[in-house]
Amino acid sequence: MSPEVLTCTFIALVGETGLPPVRLHDLRHGAATLMLLAGMELKTIADQLGHSSVVLTADTYTSVLPETASAAAERTAALLFPARARGRAPRAKPAAGRARKRHLPARTPRRERHAA
Repeated sequence: MSPEVLTCTFIALVGETGLPPVRLHDLRHGAATLMLLAGMELKTIADQLGHSSVVLTADTYTSVLPETASAAAERTAALLFPARARGRAPRAKPAAGRARKRHLPARTPRRERHAA
């Protein structure tokens, strides 16, 4: 199918469905955005789109979705605070300068140690 025929067929289909005007190329951007939102790796997206470089894909699509930045922050926080990621509050640690009491054996007075 030639590009002209494909474009004309696409325009006709868009008109028949009552969708807002959209270019065929817009579907490419939509697909890339959906792949990014789905969590696919940039390398995979770049390969699908035929980009020669992941940098081109990253520059074009990573700023599209604010959810991407939010999800990255959440995943990073989950690595740093795994208990919060599982829905549990972190265990409280003893306050600084307040040591735990150890149960040590009773000391023998000095005089008794030397007498033995």
